[in-house]
Amino acid sequence: MAEEVWVGAWRPHRPRGPIMALYSSPGPKYLIPPTTGFVKHTPTKLRAPAYSFRGAPMLLAENCSPGPRYSVNPKILRTGKDLGPAYSILGRYRTKTTLTPGPGDYFPEKSTRHVFDSAPSHSISARTKTFRVDSTPGPAAYMLPMVMGPHTVGKVSQPSFSIKGRSKLGSFSDDLHKTPGPAAYRQTDVQVTKFKAPQYTMAARVEPPGDKTLKPGPGAHSPEKVTMNKPCAPIVTFGIKHSDYMTPLVVDVE
Repeated sequence: MAEEVWVGAWRPHRPRGPIMALYSSPGPKYLIPPTTGFVKHTPTKLRAPAYSFRGAPMLLAENCSPGPRYSVNPKILRTGKDLGPAYSILGRYRTKTTLTPGPGDYFPEKSTRHVFDSAPSHSISARTKTFRVDSTPGPAAYMLPMVMGPHTVGKVSQPSFSIKGRSKLGSFSDDLHKTPGPAAYRQTDVQVTKFKAPQYTMAARVEPPGDKTLKPGPGAHSPEKVTMNKPCAPIVTFGIKHSDYMTPLVVDVE
């Protein structure tokens, strides 16, 4: 027997672990929850009470008083520290010099007008600046209403007449040749005032509906292959081999 020819680097070998698709039953596919313990316990079984054990609490120190932990000064009494008075010597504070007026800043001779009677004094100031643009209207800004004509204000106006030019129609200079002739009027259709004759419209030729696709001819059919109305030998169909690793398609599910 000739050796089998393998394509590629793959060679048949023993699987390293169980292949779940090779098992028809659930088997190791499902991880059954345990019935012992507390974590991930199976819900179908009763679970016993679980207790937690912890270590012994830390014991308190036998001596809770300060004891030798604190170095108490023997000079400390209930009224404070037993020492003589102690003073701290610091530098002189820097004082700020206030700016107060001196004797030369006053003028007592100028106070006579406030203490004694004095003659009236007047101050002469500069000319007051006038407005650049006077907002009041000037004499030429007024427009007096008219006293003549039909549009007088506050007075009765006399009747006014308008003189118009002569009309060109019917005058001695009217050109009678410019009157419209019989051809200038639009003739009324006789079908408006009389019985209207029937009218017909001739349309284009109507093509019957058809299909322009390619139809099979007589040679495209094979009546000798028809076995529906004639007896024939049994026909067996061979399918393909389905893989064990592929999930089958289940259609009829109740």
